Amino acid sequence: MIAPSETIRTSHARVSCDGSGPGVPASLGHPRVFLQIDEHGYIDCGYCDRRFILIGGPADEPGNENEPDIASGASL
Repeated sequence: MIAPSETIRTSHARVSCDGSGPGVPASLGHPRVFLQIDEHGYIDCGYCDRRFILIGGPADEPGNENEPDIASGASL
């Protein structure tokens, strides 16, 4: 299994991702998608594999960054 490309901890269960970040302007990213973190405590972006982890959630513990991808939760 390949680890996610980037991990972002967030205090919100609903997040958006457009692929932008340090060194990547929004114009070079991907379409903005909204993602809902569920009972697993994390969600991966289907475009860029960026992982969003809910602070204080079940996945917010050291060693859980290599959990398998959860495909549910993405919405346009």
